[in-house]
Amino acid sequence: MTDSTIKGYYDALAQGKLIGRKCGQCGEVTFPPTTACGSCGSYEQEQVELSGKGKMLYVSHGMAPPPNPRFNDLAPYAYGHIQLEENVYVQAIITGVSIDPETLKGFFEAGPVDVVPDILEVQGLNVLAFKQA
Repeated sequence: MTDSTIKGYYDALAQGKLIGRKCGQCGEVTFPPTTACGSCGSYEQEQVELSGKGKMLYVSHGMAPPPNPRFNDLAPYAYGHIQLEENVYVQAIITGVSIDPETLKGFFEAGPVDVVPDILEVQGLNVLAFKQA
């Protein structure tokens, strides 16, 4: 029986690691990992550990209730668009960032900000978040 891709992803998060899959056909990295390459659809992939280092390209916040009740205790929170060193883009919670307009404007004016993973445990589920490096 093949190991579950999803279970492997969450097990790695529990260890503070980010794993993806690198395609043997086109060389692109898919994150979070899936059974087929997100770029060309090939099943010829190998698991790779990502650095987790990246640039926060922008940060915002949501005014509506969180998309899942599991996140109610975290709300309100900042949410950002991250480009990892491996050229993978991720949307994630950003910890340690106030969501007031002046703070968010400051991040916008500063341009890309270095970030690193900040794995959260939310009601028994490990959730990928990032914090300023």
